[in-house]
Amino acid sequence: MQLLDGKFVSEKLKQQIAIEAAEILDKTGRKPHLVAILVGHDGGSETYVASKIKNCEKVGFNSTLYRYESSITEDELLKKIDEINQDPETDGILVQLPLPKHISADKVTEKISPEKDVDGFHPVNLGRMQRNLPSFLPATPYGILLMLQEYGIDTSGKHCVVIGRSNIVGSPMSILMARNTNPGNCTVTICHSKTPDIKKFSLDADILIVAIGKKNFVTADMVKEGAIVIDVGMNREISTETKSGYKLYGDVDFENVAPKASWITPVPGGVGLMTIVGLLKNTLASAKKEIY
Repeated sequence: MQLLDGKFVSEKLKQQIAIEAAEILDKTGRKPHLVAILVGHDGGSETYVASKIKNCEKVGFNSTLYRYESSITEDELLKKIDEINQDPETDGILVQLPLPKHISADKVTEKISPEKDVDGFHPVNLGRMQRNLPSFLPATPYGILLMLQEYGIDTSGKHCVVIGRSNIVGSPMSILMARNTNPGNCTVTICHSKTPDIKKFSLDADILIVAIGKKNFVTADMVKEGAIVIDVGMNREISTETKSGYKLYGDVDFENVAPKASWITPVPGGVGLMTIVGLLKNTLASAKKEIY
C-alpha cells in the first residue's frame, strides 16, 4: 500500500502556482484575485473558507471575503454576485455551500459569470467539460486528476467505479475519468444510493472513487486486492481527541481497506487539500485568460 499524499502533492503544486502568480504580477502589476462569499456560521464552511483564503495568501493571490448572516435574502445575494461579476479586478468567485434553505444554490451558481466560476459548477463550464472543451473543472475532481497525474498513475483501460452522483463530485468525476485524456480513458461505472448491491461493482473496480458522504461506507470486503482507492469523504464528528473539537472521517474504512489497496488517499491529508489546489489552478487560469 502506498499513500496518495495530498499534503505532499498540494505543497509541490502550490509552489508552482506561486511562481506563475509572481510572473503575472511582474507583467500586469496585479495579483490573481479570488472573492469568496460565506453565508451564515456553519462550522465546516468557516473552516473551509478560512483555508482557501490562507492558501490564496500563501501563493501570492489577493483574496476578499464577504460574510453575511443567514438572514440575507436571495435577491440581496444575487445582486452582490452580479456586482462582483462586473468587477474587472476579480478573477474568481466562489460561494461556499451549503446555503440557507431559503436561497437556491442553483440560482446562485448560475448567477456567477462562467468566466469567473473557479469552482467549476456553472452549467456552461459543466457543458464545456462534457464536450472536452476548455473549461474550469469542478475543483475536487480537478484536484483528483492532478494527484493521479503527479503520481504517474496509468488509468487508461482501467475500470473506474465512482460511488456518488453529486453535481459537485460524482457526476463530473465519472465524465472526466471516461474522457480521452490522461488521466482518463477508463471504463466508468457510477453507483449511488439506489444502486442495488454496490459491493458487486466496487469489487470489480481497478480505481474506486468514493464520494457518498457516509462515514466508513466502503469496507474491506468491498475492495479487491490492488485497487486504487480515492476517498472524497469529509465527515465531521464531535471529538474530545482533537483541539478543534471535531474529527474527520472518510467514506472509506481506511484502517481495514488500506492493506488491500495499491494506492489510497488518507482523510484528512488527501483529496481535501487537492480541492484547494484545483481552485487555485482555476483562479490562476482565469487571471491568465486561458479558458475564456
